[in-house]
Amino acid sequence: MHPCDWSVVRLSNKEEGPSVARRFTRWIPAVAAPVVVGLVVAGGFVASSASADPVQKSPQEVLELALSSKVDAFSATIEQSSNLGLPDLSGLTGQAGGATGDTSGGSTDDATSALELLTGSHTARIYVGRATQSRVQILDDMAERDAIRNGSDVWLYDSKKATAVHSVITAGAADPATPTAESLTPSELATRFLDSVDPGTTVTTSDPVTVAGRSAYDLVLTPDSSSTLVGSVAIAVDADTGMPLSVDVYARGTTDPAFHVAYSALSLDAPSADLFAFTPPAGTDVTEKTLPSRDIAGSATPTAPDASTQPKPTVTGTGWDSIVELPAATDPGISSESSLLDQVLSPVDGGRALQSSLVSVLFTDDGRVLAGAVSIESLQAAAAAK
Repeated sequence: MHPCDWSVVRLSNKEEGPSVARRFTRWIPAVAAPVVVGLVVAGGFVASSASADPVQKSPQEVLELALSSKVDAFSATIEQSSNLGLPDLSGLTGQAGGATGDTSGGSTDDATSALELLTGSHTARIYVGRATQSRVQILDDMAERDAIRNGSDVWLYDSKKATAVHSVITAGAADPATPTAESLTPSELATRFLDSVDPGTTVTTSDPVTVAGRSAYDLVLTPDSSSTLVGSVAIAVDADTGMPLSVDVYARGTTDPAFHVAYSALSLDAPSADLFAFTPPAGTDVTEKTLPSRDIAGSATPTAPDASTQPKPTVTGTGWDSIVELPAATDPGISSESSLLDQVLSPVDGGRALQSSLVSVLFTDDGRVLAGAVSIESLQAAAAAK
């Protein structure tokens, strides 16, 4: 990736220090907190020179265009591919849970889903209607998994297992822990990077590209830090709407993306309402699940059980070098004792670690979890400093 010399901007009007680090850590612990990985279910597009180049804009103008974008309804196919140096675990789906619609596996299911989505390639169809209408279809070999919301009804369906879970969102109920169509898009992942732009990031534009048949600016974020594993992030920004169409994350010193997610097809027309009306096929084993109240879930009230004593994640470092630490008493959603994790964790001084080309995770012997876009050695140093 070689940005041309349209222009370069260093954002110096952003605040520095812990607040920047906190924004950046919204995406760092993708392995330590697998629910975040649900943001990136999908990818493969081929970027090429646009047939009609968009009007030239400065990097600052493209950045503002992307941050101000608002597309309320669309249909799309998303493809995602990963080359993080991890073994392909996609064939393990179902061995330890993790399929959409399986709610009994707990942390093991989360670990399976997280690692599955961080390896191999995946395709999903996304439909977004009005505010409470969305559908995600994750396409597996000869099967699919669906997460559907239509008003107050939420369905999780797994065609391979012939199972479905149905919930009704009532007044006072916590938000369901299911992926929404919006959360699985390149737009959402791009927003997390764009919100993290700070004085430690150089922002440039490269040659225009075409994604899903749409002309786009190529916005490139390059960390100034020499410690982060991230070399750069390229975001294709739709020239008309500002909607991010693809995200490519490059590891330091590489020319091929370590992580790629993009629309391969996109329609900005509102989807048909019929897409959100789900009836389980004959023979489906349907489970009715009552959502917990907000106070039990701890999402809306400070008097939730043990809320005052629950340890909070801490952040050390700033910007691209930030490290998130989950205390031993905090359940990060995965356990280092998982048989699935045994395949990707390696023994290191002070614990066990997962090293990918973009993110490192350290499970310490005393039960803590540290994660960041930095080396294992940096995580070990942070752990030893406590």
